[in-house]
Amino acid sequence: MKAVLDVWPNSVSCWAPKKTRPKLPLQRVREYTYVYSAVCPEDGDVFSLILPYSDTDAMQVFMDEFAKYTADQPVLMIMDQAPWHKSSKLELPESLLIDFQPPYSPELNPVEHLWEHIREKYTSNRFWTSMDELEDSLCDALVECSNSPDTIKSLAFFDWMVYV
Repeated sequence: MKAVLDVWPNSVSCWAPKKTRPKLPLQRVREYTYVYSAVCPEDGDVFSLILPYSDTDAMQVFMDEFAKYTADQPVLMIMDQAPWHKSSKLELPESLLIDFQPPYSPELNPVEHLWEHIREKYTSNRFWTSMDELEDSLCDALVECSNSPDTIKSLAFFDWMVYV
């Protein structure tokens, strides 16, 4: 009995005896989670939240919690131009001033280098059996990064940055 690889759309690939067509339905379930973070390149401080959506409402939660975290001290936050960052519905806490980096320039965004670090060190070639397991891994990675300000500074501080 010779086996062949049977591949159909919406089904799982499998080996089967020659001249048979087993039906093995595949249910792909895609779940998403979103990490919102702010980094301070100067001192290596990181603030992060894991939220279920990437939209204006989630961004509002992040901004409000970040304002509490910074004890309402004045902060200039530089972001990319994602629609939920620029929404007219977003109510900025008084302590936050927002400025936007040029479009299509992720290499200028310090937090993008944090994401790259997390992908390379913590999530590369990993499989999670549940969203909770993934979020636990992300929490562990973010806590470890938060406890390593020198790592954050090395990732996020660029020689062209000026602090006045």
